[in-house]
Amino acid sequence: MSSQDLKPVVKTARKHPCLNIMDRACISNFPQTYAMFGSFFQKFKETIRKNTPTFQKIFGKVGGLFAAKLDTATLDELEEALYSADFGVETTTEILEEIRADYRKDKGLRGQDAARIGSAVLNRVLEGAEGRYEPDASRKPEVIALLGVNGAGKTTTAAKIAWRLQQDGHKAILGACDTFRAAANAQIHAWAEKLKVELVASQHGADAAAVAYDTVHAAQARGHDVAVLDTAGRLHTKGHLMEELKKIGRVVQKLDSMAPHHRWLVVDGSLGVNSIEQARVFHEAVGLTGLVITKLDGTSRGGALVGIYRALHIPVYFVGIGEQPEDLQPFSVQAYTEALFG
Repeated sequence: MSSQDLKPVVKTARKHPCLNIMDRACISNFPQTYAMFGSFFQKFKETIRKNTPTFQKIFGKVGGLFAAKLDTATLDELEEALYSADFGVETTTEILEEIRADYRKDKGLRGQDAARIGSAVLNRVLEGAEGRYEPDASRKPEVIALLGVNGAGKTTTAAKIAWRLQQDGHKAILGACDTFRAAANAQIHAWAEKLKVELVASQHGADAAAVAYDTVHAAQARGHDVAVLDTAGRLHTKGHLMEELKKIGRVVQKLDSMAPHHRWLVVDGSLGVNSIEQARVFHEAVGLTGLVITKLDGTSRGGALVGIYRALHIPVYFVGIGEQPEDLQPFSVQAYTEALFG
């Protein structure tokens, strides 16, 4: 169905008496939203399929067996592929056990049947993994702190989230709290200018907590809905740097006792299961409320987010599959499982 086909449906739906103003606005823009999300999900699936060992690739390597009967060799190759994609021992074992149990009952089991089983397991494992963010007007502004190690893509992610919020009709402001990295200010200034997002920043070496305070204060004074704080990258093994994250929290709480309302860890998807310990340490230090998985366009370890979610049960709010602002989108379990097992 194209966005053009949806126009009559939209015209009728937006007149419904039970809809509020925001609902009507969302429905009015649905053809464009449908087209944008459809394009993203297609790109998401293509990206995962290109880089991660999927069922189609596995069975294709052994003679196009996706529609043919399974055998022991195919199951062994499937096991190897699932491990190389970094699904983790637990999830890989669960998928294989269910496939082998069905295979023992029915030797006519085909590749597409195995894919269906794998998809069902993954949907079960990822139940509750989709984080859905909508600013809460009752605590305006909401404060989102982005955390993570150097190189995860926090700065670009912060700018893209602020841009996305603005695209959705919210007023957002960026806080350049990465005052440790010399190039950080230049980078976030460039992104803020490019995406037309308001920015609060200071000079290199300034107190990061003071910048966070100034950002939240500016958001309160100017009526912003959301303040997005880009914090400095830090190794999760460095205790004194983790303490600085806690300091940012204490300082912004002078303005709002509940801030930061969201503490999202930005994770480089190419790190695979190595991300789990990183996420665990950050979670213990500051109490993570969400994850953003970046760089899925450049990794064969597309299963890593499953291991992280399974270990910590922290929802994944966004995934990144490219450099463009629109390449950061809400995580969809359906699109993810379809890419791997569809």
